[in-house]
Amino acid sequence: MTSTAHNVPRTTNNAGVPVESDEHSLTVSADGPILLQDHYLIEKMAQFNRERVPERVVHAKGAGAYGHFEVTNDVSQFTKADLFQPGKTTEMLARFSTVAGEQGSPDTWRDPRGFALKFYTEDGNYDLVGNNTPIFFVRDTIKFQDFIRSQKRRPDNGMRDNDMQWDFWTLSPESAHMVTWLMGDRGIPKTYRNMNGYGSHTYMWVNAGGERFWIKYHFKTDQGIDFLTQEDADRIAGEDGDAHRRDLYDAIDSGNAPSWTLYVQVMPFADAPDYRFNPFDLTKVWPHGDYPLIEVGRMTLNKNPDDYFIHIEQAAFEPSNMVPGIGPSPDKMLLGRLFSYPDTHRYRIGPNYAQLPPNRPRVPVHSYAKDGPMRYEPNRVARPYAPNGYGGPAADILRYGEPAGWQTAGEMVREAYTLRRDDDDFGQPGTMVRQVLDDAARDRLVNNVSGHLLNGVSRPVIDRALQYWRNIDKNVGDRIAKKVNGG
Repeated sequence: MTSTAHNVPRTTNNAGVPVESDEHSLTVSADGPILLQDHYLIEKMAQFNRERVPERVVHAKGAGAYGHFEVTNDVSQFTKADLFQPGKTTEMLARFSTVAGEQGSPDTWRDPRGFALKFYTEDGNYDLVGNNTPIFFVRDTIKFQDFIRSQKRRPDNGMRDNDMQWDFWTLSPESAHMVTWLMGDRGIPKTYRNMNGYGSHTYMWVNAGGERFWIKYHFKTDQGIDFLTQEDADRIAGEDGDAHRRDLYDAIDSGNAPSWTLYVQVMPFADAPDYRFNPFDLTKVWPHGDYPLIEVGRMTLNKNPDDYFIHIEQAAFEPSNMVPGIGPSPDKMLLGRLFSYPDTHRYRIGPNYAQLPPNRPRVPVHSYAKDGPMRYEPNRVARPYAPNGYGGPAADILRYGEPAGWQTAGEMVREAYTLRRDDDDFGQPGTMVRQVLDDAARDRLVNNVSGHLLNGVSRPVIDRALQYWRNIDKNVGDRIAKKVNGG
């Protein structure tokens, strides 16, 4: 437990009631599900989703296209999901985006990239909402809103502020892995076509026999990974703020359809409790030596939208859209997003957003939902209630089974995940710096970080940042300090 200093105002909810924690959601045990009675978490997420009109609060600027996903390998021993069965081809929509920038921001700012996919399966829409990184800045969804605000504009002067970003990062050591990715070469992809995509979260797959597996998605670009240096990115931002959007459109328009090969890591369900890292922590990866990549299929984007606003701006991706054979995990970031995404769509484009062209399933909808603004399809149910004795739709638990899930029990707590033997915030980013990056990449990392810190970051925050980087890797931290301190 931490204690707030006497001279620091205590956090309250919007009614002025003191809150218990800014760090941890209320869960059933440290590894259990988030509870709906966490009213402060719900308040934070619901209000955050209503901060902007009409652009997205996050991932405001993007580009997208239609295409298809073709299965190339048999993974039916792991999942019964329709779109992953042998020989299957499924139509789909993809949207790539920057995270922190507004609609008019340059495509080449240093920022994570969104990687959102919608598959129009025979069991309804399956949405996979990820990034071009396999990890993220925070591990608990209660901190997500605060993280995004630290990357946005200050309320007093309307400007973005590196000091705000480093203040949040250095006070949130779990961010170290993602910040190392962001400040390295992959922080600015050359194009959307030259970046990988990841589901990032841990998901559950269930096969036809009811066996459960934990999995992670990896979409590897078939165009090859490529990146922009900070200098090139700054130049392009001044020359063409829509460079990545233009590149994707022009490539597809000229017949040069980009593609990505999907691989998954599969962890047996029974491995999770004793794995050396907490497998549900979004700030961690599973080393490929432990769980190697298994090929699944190929995603190809070959059709530009005929109207950007209709098909891309109104596209609504939500991780809660899961089809039979796929389920969530105890990942607290994922569990919060299951509520947050559809809630923000209802606010941004209305409660009937699922009827819009990019979001409409390619299978019949038998729903008891009714009315609301902008509804134009009838619900085709004369008596809109269930149970219904007049021929209304009925759920089929015998066909679709119990929902994919896991067992947990314990006291209601606000705690981080249960630590495993190799869990710490600086171990994996340190491994990346020392074993993944080569000398040239480490040089660029040092230059990127020192340049960022010298751009408006206050001395107390700089001092914390230098220690933060020394915790990741002492040599790199000392090199950054030398540049920042004029050595």
